Amino acid sequence: MAAETTAAPTVPRRQLGRHLRALRNQARLTTKLAAQALEWSEPKLWRIETGQTTLRSLDVEAMCRVYGATAEVTQGLMVLARETRAAGWWHPHDEVIPDWLDLYLGLEEAASRLQRYDPELVPGLLQTAAYAREVIMADQPDAGAEEVTRRMQARLARQALLVRVTAPLSAEVLLGEAALCRPVGGPQVMAGQLNELADAALLPNVTIRVVPLRAGLHRGVLAGPFVILRFPVNGDGQESEPPVVYVPGFTGALYLEKPAEIQRYHEVYTGIVAAALDEPASRAMIRQAALEYAP
Repeated sequence: MAAETTAAPTVPRRQLGRHLRALRNQARLTTKLAAQALEWSEPKLWRIETGQTTLRSLDVEAMCRVYGATAEVTQGLMVLARETRAAGWWHPHDEVIPDWLDLYLGLEEAASRLQRYDPELVPGLLQTAAYAREVIMADQPDAGAEEVTRRMQARLARQALLVRVTAPLSAEVLLGEAALCRPVGGPQVMAGQLNELADAALLPNVTIRVVPLRAGLHRGVLAGPFVILRFPVNGDGQESEPPVVYVPGFTGALYLEKPAEIQRYHEVYTGIVAAALDEPASRAMIRQAALEYAP
């Protein structure tokens, strides 16, 4: 295995390590037994599973063989292993990584807190089934009804993160007023979505604030949508993993992890917060918008 380099991106390494650890656990192998089968040391296996080193695709193939992984899973993880050795990380959806190996969803599930700015649409984490279906059909106009339903159900399943019993995800959402004004799926769909959004804002771990159009040219207008993901704190008070900024795009998604990049987006987020309404005023605006769609 090649030595780790500081230029190698950590996001795909973390995700690869999580998947390999899950496969080992499914195979009911301890790290000691797995290391013996692979003729590796336990520290080497631990570094791989915690995303602290790059990994060759041939090594991934060997691990998947020992763990009894399917050919599809093995191929997907081998592709991901090649990305751990890249100088930068641009994740093109539907071309490089299979749908079942979505990096953002893995990071979101592992995160303890997210801060996101969505100027145009209600984010998937807070969408109703009817709203999600409309968004998916607009994004995938050639998808059949079964595929749309599958994607919609997968999107809704993510919402369990907000209400899980152990350490529910803390979500801070800044929503552009345009998301309240843009009809998606008709008045009944919008009324249902906005009322659900206002209800979600009552959860103790969810904060939703609206950025009104009258706020003018704030920093979010220039930055576009993004998510800052932060991870659980260890016993020593340090985050278990460094923060990641996720920037969605039409054909792919950018993952940023350099301290300067994280700081830049933190400053932008703070600037957007300053332009947003407070929580009570935001809920009132959302409720009023819902009434206007379906009095």
